[in-house]
Amino acid sequence: MRKVVVIGGGTGSYTVLRGLKKYPLQLFSIVNMFDSGGSTGILRDELGVLPPGDVRRCLLALSSDDEKSEILRDLFQFRFEGGVNNHSLGNLILTASEKNYGNIAEGIKKLSKLLGLEGEVIPVSLENAQLCAKLADGQIIYGESKIDIPETERGQISEVYLDPKPTLNEEAKEAMLKADLIVIGPGDLYTSLIPNLLVEGVTETLLETKAKIVYVCNLMTKKGETDGFIASKFLSEIENYVQKKVDYVICNEANINRNSLEHYRKEGQYPVVFDLAQDERAILANLTSIKGLIRHDGKKLARELVRLC
Repeated sequence: MRKVVVIGGGTGSYTVLRGLKKYPLQLFSIVNMFDSGGSTGILRDELGVLPPGDVRRCLLALSSDDEKSEILRDLFQFRFEGGVNNHSLGNLILTASEKNYGNIAEGIKKLSKLLGLEGEVIPVSLENAQLCAKLADGQIIYGESKIDIPETERGQISEVYLDPKPTLNEEAKEAMLKADLIVIGPGDLYTSLIPNLLVEGVTETLLETKAKIVYVCNLMTKKGETDGFIASKFLSEIENYVQKKVDYVICNEANINRNSLEHYRKEGQYPVVFDLAQDERAILANLTSIKGLIRHDGKKLARELVRLC
């Protein structure tokens, strides 16, 4: 059975994994562990746990589609109000599992059995670190949540780094070395994708693996993070941190509904312009979802990825 590793976190990984799990593949989700916002940030600060939010989404993406797992999936997404600070039940269960079983890796394994996982969810690192961004004017922003949602107008990000620099989880390394295909993205460039590549040992493993590496380009730019970025700029930033050329880059070619775009324009977000027509590694496809939000369609994206396995 072909082995596919998905590197990322958040909605992007959820979408890819939900699409790929319909195929006879052995799936591994390597998850960004440096989120610091919302419920995740509160649990991280108050209880000293590693951030559960992206792990929760990937567990739900790979959970079995039988009736029992569907019930559990619904409960994991239930979000409290009031005394428990708007936490999702899934985040609380992951936190309890980490505390009860000693570390998040063991906690994930126990919950994977409960959810009947069709694949594995692996933290990129088991060490605590904060994401930092250096801006073009030299200013340093400390913490993923402040990088993700700008508090004020700011300059372009020139680089991101982790403080302190954590080491690669051995299980993640093993998955990458055994993979036939490694998928990076889609997801926020500097807060979901690149943080994984900053972990000590990741770039070395990507240089060593025999797997094909494919980058899935975003559909939209993001204010304060990738303003004005075109497809080639997204790709060059990924390759700068991977420290090698990827084998393929997948980009959307479908027009995005004008009514859907209006909301995003108000938020300073615009469709990513494709400028890789001369790059033989580029794969163009209709990848957009027909729902209101501008998102990748998991089924369409999975079809393109499976062709590369």
